Amino acid sequence: MPFLDAIRLALQQIWVQKLKSFFTLLGVMIGVTFLIAVVSIVGGMSRYMTEQLVGKIMAVNSFELRHRPNIDLGDHDDNYYRELRRRPRIKESDIEPVTSALPEGVLWAAVGNDNLSASSRYVAKPRLVLAFTVTDDYFTIKRMTPVSGRLFSPQEFARGMPVIVIGQDVANYFFPSLDPVGRELTIRGIPYQVVGVMEKQGSAFGISFDKFIVAPHKSPINRYVNAHGVIDAIMIQTPSREGMLSTMETVRQVMRARRGLRPSEPDNFSLETSDSALEFWNKIKSYLVIAGVALPAIGLVVGAIVIMNIMLVAVAERTREIGIRKSLGARRRDIMSQFLVESATLSTVGAALGVATGFAFAKLIAAVTPLPAAVELWSVFLGVGIGAGVGIVAGAYPASRASRLDPIIALRAE
Repeated sequence: MPFLDAIRLALQQIWVQKLKSFFTLLGVMIGVTFLIAVVSIVGGMSRYMTEQLVGKIMAVNSFELRHRPNIDLGDHDDNYYRELRRRPRIKESDIEPVTSALPEGVLWAAVGNDNLSASSRYVAKPRLVLAFTVTDDYFTIKRMTPVSGRLFSPQEFARGMPVIVIGQDVANYFFPSLDPVGRELTIRGIPYQVVGVMEKQGSAFGISFDKFIVAPHKSPINRYVNAHGVIDAIMIQTPSREGMLSTMETVRQVMRARRGLRPSEPDNFSLETSDSALEFWNKIKSYLVIAGVALPAIGLVVGAIVIMNIMLVAVAERTREIGIRKSLGARRRDIMSQFLVESATLSTVGAALGVATGFAFAKLIAAVTPLPAAVELWSVFLGVGIGAGVGIVAGAYPASRASRLDPIIALRAE
């Protein structure tokens, strides 16, 4: 039988036996639906992590000198964590030796951060905010600009004036329906004047990036952010990635010399890049993919069993038809290909419906939750291919059984 005729006959069987076909398609459809939804959501999250989120955590072509990793993958033993606790902190006295060794054109900023209590006269309840104390180039490195007001002047940086810029969430909570610029926000009992409100940074997985305040490094709240003479990080940005790698090595050698480390001793500080954040995400993604593929696989196995049983019933119901076809000259391979194509068509139709439903499900999740979704073209072919494969595997035994029927016995069947 020609291939197209076999497909046409299979579609006719689906149409004639709608209810039976629906239950046959259901298992494959559910499995492919969840597979496509998982692929779309994980793909969207990967794109978001690569293009947006990592850029918010780490600036382009930048790295941070820290006493311990800010992003830790967690596959470590107790000795590793004991070593981290023994590490000396990065100090203000490290700033000059490190920054004086940087090539021309490289930007840097000293950064401290901690959660501090904030309050204003316009709301009754205080709230914790993420407070940063920074030096001059911080906003340039992070590419942050105010939507109202301004950034700090060189004099405010140099003198450590009690001025702050705030994120959108801080502005909305502490200054409801008001322009925050020029008003006071009290941080740990110290009044600070708001001079700017930053552009919206967005959120990821329900975590907002707009609940922050930024103050000059020498301002009074710095003593609450870190112990005297201690900083959390030196943020360094180079014009290119190649320059970043060579600058990292320069900073590493400066810090090793300052700490008197022998060549055989490992670094007792961390140089962290955006690759750390991507590595952290890739590890999470691998677990999501494993779980996301395992669950739909159960549905596909169930779907394959259902298809095989339905096809066995179809062989039993159409035994006389098989006998007539064989008596008219149909070969074993003709009978086998007919039932294989019918099984594969059933499964492929279910997979196609699953692809459409999976995309709709992914878009729905993206609309009602913070999880992004991205439609990947390759996943369409994957879903349809899986459907066809399940149909062929599930239909192999019923098709083989149909092809082996004796035409004389088959013609006697009622």
